[in-house]
Amino acid sequence: MLNNLKFITSANSLSDLPKEGRSEIAFAGRSNAGKSSAINTLTNQNRLAFVSKTPGRTQLINYFSLGAHYIVDLPGYGYAKVPEKIRLHWQDILAAYLQSREVLKGLILIMDARHPLTPLDCQMLEWFAPTGKPVHILLSKADKLSKGQAASVLNQVKSVLTNNYPSTSVQLFSSPKKQGVEEACKIILKWLDEPFSIEKEAPGKGEEGRGHMPYKVKAPA
Repeated sequence: MLNNLKFITSANSLSDLPKEGRSEIAFAGRSNAGKSSAINTLTNQNRLAFVSKTPGRTQLINYFSLGAHYIVDLPGYGYAKVPEKIRLHWQDILAAYLQSREVLKGLILIMDARHPLTPLDCQMLEWFAPTGKPVHILLSKADKLSKGQAASVLNQVKSVLTNNYPSTSVQLFSSPKKQGVEEACKIILKWLDEPFSIEKEAPGKGEEGRGHMPYKVKAPA
């Protein structure tokens, strides 16, 4: 897990973004796909990113520090009840951010494993593809599928990516089960040119039986 993240600022427009200088990794995803839960799981913090049962609540670009880098939580997209004016506003901002942000090193795209590669997900990939920068997809909520179903979905998504988005990789992910945490952290730290290391932790009483992961990924100082 990427420990030691701290909230820095929120932005409502590109002009509000921090001055470029630090490398950034952005997280994006369709509303209610599990983006905030994924960020919280990867950072081993319960409420770093706001989790809501109401889709469309995240309407700001939120910046978190990770050593000398930033983790960027982009607004969820695709929620039908968001007013049209706001939807268009964020559509323009997301497209401009993904296509023009020089310090952006890669995009973590969260998709619900039960409904991957929706038209809006593919639109995000199309916006980002011209940059030539990497995308890594987390197929979230994988715990809601059987192992066979999850493996089938993973293979189907890999096939589409190979044919259409060759700079994109994909994995299964589950926040409740902490499935895929180490794999995702390795990708993020590789993009940031930071070493991957694990700090062992002594599991607390009964924690191993609840799927506790007795280590944390050491984040950049």
